[in-house]
Amino acid sequence: MAPAEAYTRVGLDRIYDRGELVFPDVIIVFHPQVITMQKSYTAPFYDGLKENGLLIINSDQPLLVDEDVERLRKLNASTFYIPATKHAIDIAGTELSTNMALIGAVSGITGCVSMKSLDLALQDRFGKKYVASGGTATLDEAIKKKFAKKEQLLAKNLAVVDHAYKIAGEWASENKYELVVAAAA
Repeated sequence: MAPAEAYTRVGLDRIYDRGELVFPDVIIVFHPQVITMQKSYTAPFYDGLKENGLLIINSDQPLLVDEDVERLRKLNASTFYIPATKHAIDIAGTELSTNMALIGAVSGITGCVSMKSLDLALQDRFGKKYVASGGTATLDEAIKKKFAKKEQLLAKNLAVVDHAYKIAGEWASENKYELVVAAAA
């Protein structure tokens, strides 16, 4: 596994800024090896996480060492573990839906995107003809082989998103977690 980083900005207002996020509010760890094998471009992997930030980690067990737990405590950061790959396999029958579980988790915790909007986005992405290139085209072909009909793909992915959204929302409620971000300047 080679390390990879991706950045997404989400907001109520139009966002013009592009490029690397140096100080994120949320970090999502798709692969536990980022932590267990230190496969990250930054060390520690959560370097730059803002105070009161959030870590979402794809794992069913705690992976952070005591030193990391203490550093994150000083930042007043919260950590949410979700076995996203397991949920993807159990619900959709494929690990290719891991990203759906993590999208559901971050949306369920932060409330940044409603389930209705996620449903519409999935319908827009998978229900229409998109011209994909490179890695996206390869992934699309793998998905097509796994799901005979687009309706089945939509239903399975939405079920994964919804499941994770609910689990994460319950965690946020139980832990009284609310992501506080500064307004854009």
